[in-house]
Amino acid sequence: MPSRNIIRLDADEQYYHVYARGIDKADIFLTEQNKHYFLYLLSRHLSVRPVHNKQGYTYPHYRGDIELLSYCLMDNHFHLLLYQNKAGSMAKLMQSVLAAYTAYFNRQNKRSGPLLSSRYKASLINKESYLSHISRYIHLNRRSWKYYKFSSLIHIRNQSEPEWLQTAKILEEFDSRQEYIQFLEEYAKQPQELDYTLADD
Repeated sequence: MPSRNIIRLDADEQYYHVYARGIDKADIFLTEQNKHYFLYLLSRHLSVRPVHNKQGYTYPHYRGDIELLSYCLMDNHFHLLLYQNKAGSMAKLMQSVLAAYTAYFNRQNKRSGPLLSSRYKASLINKESYLSHISRYIHLNRRSWKYYKFSSLIHIRNQSEPEWLQTAKILEEFDSRQEYIQFLEEYAKQPQELDYTLADD
């Protein structure tokens, strides 16, 4: 399996499993709206065209530098599977998203200070053969995983990927979307074999 440490290698054309959880395992998503906002932050940096706010400010645009392949948002943590085309782009994306989300969360909940237990962690996936296994781990993270609305699997199942979610590198390993879903279902029957967990669990 990939390394479970914070990355030391930041390179072009590499896959990374990115994850982070709240301080003391506290929830970082209190409502569905919180989760929608987190996904919006990803979308505004990964959309095909740059996104502008009402004042005309252009948000940092990382399309082409990095791809989001899959994700799952849980109440107290999240998982992302990223493909970095250009070194340094993952750090820029995560800094943009997490800074904006923390400011939003603090404002919504009248709090201050950091939200996450530490800097996000990113495990380098140094073998492409691990890709389907990591995406499977991410999609099975929630017990009721099949139709969970805050997982990229719902888009794969419905053939409804938004432009900022690029699942091709996952699905190209399978003959069809249904075959990928069957791949998840077969493994979900053996939960005792799910041995990939967060480093700070």
